[in-house]
Amino acid sequence: MDKPQAQEKINELTEMLHQYNYEYHVLDNPSVPDAEYDQKMQELRNLEEEFPELISPESPTQRVGGEPLDAFQKVRHNVPMLSLGNAFNATDLRDFARRASQGTDDAIAYVCELKIDGLAISLLYEDGKFVRGATRGDGTIGEDITSNLKTIGSIPLKIKEKETIEVRGEAFMPHKSFIALNNEREEKEEEPFANPRNAAAGSLRQLDPKIAAKRNLDIFLYGVGEWDAGTLESHSERLDYLKKLGFKTNPEWKKCETIDEVIEYVEYWENERPNLNYEIDGIVIKVDNLTQQEELGFTAKSPRWAIAYKFPAEEVVTTLHDIELSVGRTGVVTPTAILEPVKVAGTIVKRASLHNEDLIREKDIRIGDTVVIKKAGDIIPEVIRSVEDKRTGHEQEFHMPDECPACGSELVRLEEEVALRCINPNCPAQLKEGLIHFVSRNAMNIDGLGEKVIIQLFQEELIQTIADLYRLERADLLELERMGEKSVDNLLKAIDASKDNSLERLLFGLGIRFVGSKAAKTLAAHFETMEALQQATFDDIININEMGEVMADSIVRYFAEEEVKDLLRELNTLDVNMEYKGPKKQDIAEDTPFSGKTVVLTGKMELFTRTEAKNAIEQLGGSVTGSVSKKTDIVIAGEEAGSKLEKAQKLEISIWTEEQLRDVLDS
Repeated sequence: MDKPQAQEKINELTEMLHQYNYEYHVLDNPSVPDAEYDQKMQELRNLEEEFPELISPESPTQRVGGEPLDAFQKVRHNVPMLSLGNAFNATDLRDFARRASQGTDDAIAYVCELKIDGLAISLLYEDGKFVRGATRGDGTIGEDITSNLKTIGSIPLKIKEKETIEVRGEAFMPHKSFIALNNEREEKEEEPFANPRNAAAGSLRQLDPKIAAKRNLDIFLYGVGEWDAGTLESHSERLDYLKKLGFKTNPEWKKCETIDEVIEYVEYWENERPNLNYEIDGIVIKVDNLTQQEELGFTAKSPRWAIAYKFPAEEVVTTLHDIELSVGRTGVVTPTAILEPVKVAGTIVKRASLHNEDLIREKDIRIGDTVVIKKAGDIIPEVIRSVEDKRTGHEQEFHMPDECPACGSELVRLEEEVALRCINPNCPAQLKEGLIHFVSRNAMNIDGLGEKVIIQLFQEELIQTIADLYRLERADLLELERMGEKSVDNLLKAIDASKDNSLERLLFGLGIRFVGSKAAKTLAAHFETMEALQQATFDDIININEMGEVMADSIVRYFAEEEVKDLLRELNTLDVNMEYKGPKKQDIAEDTPFSGKTVVLTGKMELFTRTEAKNAIEQLGGSVTGSVSKKTDIVIAGEEAGSKLEKAQKLEISIWTEEQLRDVLDS
């Protein structure tokens, strides 16, 4: 067989095996016996061994996993993978519906989907080929786990859609795979996994893809990120389209016309969830219409058009042996229950939050009590109540101290707060926690400076403040335990590199109360320099979109502190960047045809890629969105533009051709 004949046969076998794979893993309805599938797969392997130059990334033989990786590469999500707000009862769901209805003029329909308890992932397809798979990570930066995701049979390596499309979903381990895996681990005298979610996440974060290939994982796709494909108008249409492309979607989703139907769906699955072959921990409810989604928009952390209903948490009984105190980076002193270890929602719990002294008094929780605990949102353990009938008389009431357990300073209760705080700016516990936050991934992202290293540096009195990080000496670091020459050199390089971070990372790292990573970026983009932000008034800040009064007050108070002014002067002297490095206001043209306009791109573009057109419009002061609404100013229509063009015509929105866009960009 010559090379052209081999290529033709490889193409034929590849298409055939993709179809068989889809029937088996997605439809659960194989058209051929396993023996025939195996025979075709072996035939393909033989041809690829004879003609290795003909092996393609989307070949079915590439699912078995390649060579082990040294580390996962970081991936930036062009469209952030945001978390959802939570609902815990019918009242919360009705409140969500009320808020949504206030943000749009038309009646709202909802789509309800089972909330799979697994690992959120993103799959990117270009020209119909699977090119990258990544974890959610922190929502902005994830990890490239393409090799591991290729081992999941229900993920197609090729699709018919040629436009760029990023789909999102949940990778999970079915119950039968979980049981088989833990049986195997116990036979090898290895620690079994606590629950299917941990098993799935652990499998997909193996550096050796061959391990993931043995774990029999599965996936359901439920949404999109980047989307240059089609002109669909609703989330339900997207789910149908994903299924049409060959993606595995959960068949249990339902479109509901009212919030009462949503509540009925939730109640049904609260009872039926034990009958599924996979874990779910709630229901996701989304506004179906994509235009309405756009109208409702986002908060700093989550979309306003979706919410996650969380099933009631499992409650268990154990003994509270002691109460310990910890001091956070903002000075809040938090009591924590030390418990007799007990299994809750799949993991062993030894500690649980008690929040504050008022809660302890209200619930009458005492040292030595038998207590009921649960995981709030199935994640954070907390003490719900004591069991008074179990008391013996030896239990002890708990009283918060008058002094900080870390530095001995007097604790205070600020106005309208229930928490006690240490307000000593030199409190070692606050300094340590602040340093841990400063170097974290979302802040200055200094590789090699994890919590253990920070604690070690703090205990050796090499650092006390943020500025001290930039004064560390190689000789001092080499004297520390487990610090070799290579690790010290890498650490110093990472610290030095962090000096060039854009302003928003520094702002978030400073730990200003109420300022999260998104708010930090908004502030940095608006003021552009630390000096300008320091001089900003309450009114200057409150006038920025998404900045509330509480946040504005906190920012003004923070920069008024003399210790903060001294710290920023030190950091500036140490060459830490104090300027925003993203797109600046002066870089965006004013008085252009796009200034302040909302633009939608639709149809196939011949003169530009979608990304080129979007970037160009934004540089001219426009905002590019994905769906047409009354707020849309211009629709740029390429070839085969469909429903978006029709809707724009009905709404009498200005419609441009690609040639008109080119003429504006060339002028």
